[in-house]
Amino acid sequence: MQTDNNIILTHEQIQHKIKRIAYQIYETNVNEKEIVIAGIAENGYIFAERLKVILEDISDLKITLCEVTMNKKSPHNTVKTSIDAAEYQNKPVILADDVLNSGTALIYGVKHFLDVPLTRFKTAVLVNRNHKKYPIKADFKGISLSTSLHEHIIVKFGDEDLAILK
Repeated sequence: MQTDNNIILTHEQIQHKIKRIAYQIYETNVNEKEIVIAGIAENGYIFAERLKVILEDISDLKITLCEVTMNKKSPHNTVKTSIDAAEYQNKPVILADDVLNSGTALIYGVKHFLDVPLTRFKTAVLVNRNHKKYPIKADFKGISLSTSLHEHIIVKFGDEDLAILK
């Protein structure tokens, strides 16, 4: 059985969505001196890097990047960060991922960060699919889609970014 690939976001649309999310993050944190953007490994981290570039261009915020790694098939007790907890303690943290599907990666990422006192915690996703099995929401999102459980969204970052519905 062959499925069609539908482009849901073009390169230009992805760039526009990331820029808009960066402005929203800045507006939420306008009184802060520093924020931490924690990207969930692979695409979430690329998304976080792109947010950082725009935020540094539009604001005087100090942006600390953090990569969050986990076993997505079995995330319980496998979440690790590329920076020590002391580096994000008492600071605002934005947890970023490319697609919010079931919410598993985000909820376990949130659980990890809640072991440390933070001034604020928000989530950012490029694509929000409305199939959550956990009570988690995206505070900043590029696009929301209602899709079937059999469809998949793939975000490809590179020279020509694309978000594809399969």
